[in-house]
Amino acid sequence: MSLARTFVGFSSTDINYYRLMTAWKANTNIDFDFVDCQLQNSINSENEVYIKKLCRERIGMASKFIQLIGQDTRHKYKYVRWEAEVAIEKGCTIIGVNLNAARKMEQDTCPPILRDIGAIFIPFSPYIIKYAIENYSMGPEDWYYYGNEIYKGLGYE
Repeated sequence: MSLARTFVGFSSTDINYYRLMTAWKANTNIDFDFVDCQLQNSINSENEVYIKKLCRERIGMASKFIQLIGQDTRHKYKYVRWEAEVAIEKGCTIIGVNLNAARKMEQDTCPPILRDIGAIFIPFSPYIIKYAIENYSMGPEDWYYYGNEIYKGLGYE
């Protein structure tokens, strides 16, 4: 089975969570992998048009879009919301990953653009993220979550 090409969107305050995902990917003891479409190097530019052009190209390569959702994510517009808009426009499968361990969409932290579009919401953990990347397809308008049986099957309590 080929791996899903995935772009991970996040607030700059949550970059360590993205780095942890890449560490899971590199760790042979953790069953977690994806084709990372994120920019490989930080952009040494303040030019918003140039930065967005590069990000649009990378999102254009992806079929899945993971939005890491931290405490300030819903208030980030310049790049975070814009990346989500581009992914939705492209037709990517949207996976909202709650950094506070919530298993459902939370009004207080979820960017409004990700609500009621057919996205799924899961906690930040390697096995459920892997499961969502491999198994979730966008549903009709609404938001979705996995039931306890999926978590139990993956070894969660």
